[in-house]
Amino acid sequence: MTRILGLSAYYHDSAACLVEDGRIVAALQEERFTREKHDDSFPQKAIEAALHLASCTVADLDYVVFYEKPFSRFERLLETYLQHCPRGLRSYMKAIPVWIKKKLWLKDEIRKALNYEGPVLFADHHESHAASAFYPSPFQEAAILTVDGVGEWTTTTLGSGNGNRIDLHRELRFPHSLGLLYSAFTYYLGFRVNSDEYKVMGLAPYGRPIFTDLILEKLIDLDSDGAFSLNMDYFDYEVGLRMTSDRFAELFGGPPRKKHEPLTERHKNLAASIQRVTEEIILRMARELRKTTGARHLCMAGGVALNCVANGRLLRESGFEKLWIQPASGDAGGALGSALAVWHGYLECDRTIVEPDRQEGSLLGTCYSSTEIERSLSSEGAVYHRLEWPEVLNVTAGALAKGEVVGWFQGRMEFGPRALGNRSILADPRKPEMLDEVNRKIKYRESFRPFAPAVLEQEAHRYFALDSPSPYMLLVAPVHAAVRERIPAVTHVDGSARIQTVNEGSNRRFFELLKTFHALSGCPVLLNTSFNVKNEPIVESPEQAYRCFMRTGLDLLVLENCILYKCEQPTGL
Repeated sequence: MTRILGLSAYYHDSAACLVEDGRIVAALQEERFTREKHDDSFPQKAIEAALHLASCTVADLDYVVFYEKPFSRFERLLETYLQHCPRGLRSYMKAIPVWIKKKLWLKDEIRKALNYEGPVLFADHHESHAASAFYPSPFQEAAILTVDGVGEWTTTTLGSGNGNRIDLHRELRFPHSLGLLYSAFTYYLGFRVNSDEYKVMGLAPYGRPIFTDLILEKLIDLDSDGAFSLNMDYFDYEVGLRMTSDRFAELFGGPPRKKHEPLTERHKNLAASIQRVTEEIILRMARELRKTTGARHLCMAGGVALNCVANGRLLRESGFEKLWIQPASGDAGGALGSALAVWHGYLECDRTIVEPDRQEGSLLGTCYSSTEIERSLSSEGAVYHRLEWPEVLNVTAGALAKGEVVGWFQGRMEFGPRALGNRSILADPRKPEMLDEVNRKIKYRESFRPFAPAVLEQEAHRYFALDSPSPYMLLVAPVHAAVRERIPAVTHVDGSARIQTVNEGSNRRFFELLKTFHALSGCPVLLNTSFNVKNEPIVESPEQAYRCFMRTGLDLLVLENCILYKCEQPTGL
């Protein structure tokens, strides 16, 4: 057996992935253990968890691979600073010492941290993204599109895959980046870069895209095939400590919004405009790929691939019959892609096509036995009831139907930013007040943020204009007008929803809960959001779940077969 450990670290979302003979055995993000959102430190705890899940040790590893090439990234940083010298000196003095001291010597750090003497390999950043998109997909052949902020030099690649081979035949290079363009607006709108881009997407439907033409006229030179260049006079991210320049602020009528300032109509219109521009660019790239490759299917990865509104339009308008998008499309997924790139590319091992895919539902993280859960709850002084599984379903569905909000903790933790029914907060989508209640009393987040519907796959067509499964919550589609009033808590202001379809094969326990709720209420849909509060990672352990339960307005906590009622818990946590 050949074991390959893939790693990502130091830039955004550190992660570890273990692959055995081409099968994804474990994939975990460091943030879930350290509780620091988007933790970019060396993924020591994620590595330990991956090895434990695979029942092996460091001595059993055949290869360790890092998801990008540090020397190439350092070359970009150094060359960019030299081009703009002396401007950017503060940024230079902040970044370069860290590289010289630590990041350039990553091979030595990996060996030391793991006490490992075997081969250490380095993949290209966008090759890792491409591998994470194509190799787990259910397609023998497909076009490949990767779009993010920046890797070493590359910001976008267009290519194709066939069997175990990937060919990336076209790229865009730094500083011309769709991901960084979107992040510039994220910064300007007062949100955190590399963290809150999804807030811009959620805000966009509240505005009108009235700045679209201005963006296309002043900021970007866009070709019909999706290639583009940015006017860097309006940006400061090359060597500065800001994303946008003073000219950007002048163009759009004022300085960047401060974090706690109110969101105005102008801000909402800016969000709508950059979202519209992003969709147009992605559509042009995809149509070019469809024309040049002749492929019927498209695979995607990179941070921009998490823009599920754009993905929905791709499915409807690009000409591709099917999409497969890596659920962990950001840097964390690069750990997975780099490991698969070694197996299929470096070692040239054949690839087996599996339906629905080889991602294992993205349920690739830690899990806890009933004994471990009960021991944990007892140590917390929690009051719980252990029930047989059918009764767990009946009690949970009944609580949801009465308007209670449930913390749901089952099986293996999800890999990627979406909770897919194993580390979820659930509520009844039929009750309009649930949108505000879950946002304000439980998630402690902005009121404009929408929630996703999880729906039984066989019932999805009755509620949504979607003719494709969406198991990873990566597609937005219209809610049928006739049923919008029936599920108001998961219908966004523009009549759309970010949909998760659930079948018995993708997640059996979550499927059974949806079936039970459907039988009880007549509704095959649940509101599903991640089990965390604002600015915290999704919960990983029973202890974290219980503490989140006690600190929020959750009414019920279900940990495998254990049920906890808030009213029975001791006070003072």
